[in-house]
Amino acid sequence: MLNNQEILLYFGSFNPVHIGHMAIANYLTEFCNIHELWFVITPQNPVKKSASLLNDRDRQYLVQLAIDDYPKFKVSDIEFYLPKPNYTINTLTYLKEKYPTKKFSLLIGGDNLETFHKWKNYRKILDNHKIYVYKRPNSKIKKFDNADIEIIKAPQMEISSTFIRNAIRENRDVRYFLPTKVYDYIQKMGWWK
Repeated sequence: MLNNQEILLYFGSFNPVHIGHMAIANYLTEFCNIHELWFVITPQNPVKKSASLLNDRDRQYLVQLAIDDYPKFKVSDIEFYLPKPNYTINTLTYLKEKYPTKKFSLLIGGDNLETFHKWKNYRKILDNHKIYVYKRPNSKIKKFDNADIEIIKAPQMEISSTFIRNAIRENRDVRYFLPTKVYDYIQKMGWWK
């Protein structure tokens, strides 16, 4: 259980943010006693240009639209200012220096936990941060000694940003897969058409 000085970090490209992202975050704040959750927008990797990836600020704006005025959510552009390529350990180190009184935890998918031992300085992350794991279908839960890992029992959301982008390209109406303001703004901008 987090106290009011602890912040759960939810990293992602959010391209676009959808109701699956929002439902998982909402579950954590309302059912797991998470006081504050930050959506950390992962910048576009300069080596991996993708025509379907919106620019950093557009994705940040969509997350801000999705959050609206919900007081337990915030959007963070912290990784926009860090050297590329960025690693989670670098972000955590920077945040600890910037906010020394706060404690940061991570939310990752079960698929990320399977390969967590390949992350840069993964042991340092485990030694200093709690990890919340959203179990995905067919993901195996890897065990780590002396690690504070909690598997959350959130409802399974099998919605992906890729599915939404492809549906928009196919001229399908996916308004109920996205927060209303996000859907309206994507339509206005004509993205992925």
